Amino acid sequence: MRDIDAIMKAIPHRYPFLLVDRVLEEEPGKRIKTLKNVTANEPHFQGHFPFYPIMPGVLIVEAMAQSAGILFSDAGNSGKKMLFMGIDACRFRKEVRPGDQLILDVEVVQQRGGILKFKGVASVDGKKVAEAEMMAALDAGNN
Repeated sequence: MRDIDAIMKAIPHRYPFLLVDRVLEEEPGKRIKTLKNVTANEPHFQGHFPFYPIMPGVLIVEAMAQSAGILFSDAGNSGKKMLFMGIDACRFRKEVRPGDQLILDVEVVQQRGGILKFKGVASVDGKKVAEAEMMAALDAGNN
């Protein structure tokens, strides 16, 4: 299990865009289960929506992508950035609201060279709230 300090060493995101609070389970290079505590004081709730706050779906997907970044940070990819390339088969099933604990299960579907495909499932209280297939590239940082 990794705490927030270890997560911030693994990926470059910071508040208000760091969307993973804890790693619950991990099988390096294969799968990861993370947690995001959804709180009412997050800035996106000021406008989405003021009288009925709902976590934007795009942020749920971003939390899945950040979970994948954490997974690959320790899988022999030191010094590489993971860059989001695409998303397929994305579905939102239920609302995510302040007070929810968002559980993110991400697993590797395929890896060919520096291109990764993974599947993410987000749930609250054991019920699926979102799912997506995503693709990312590992960049050696030679810009």
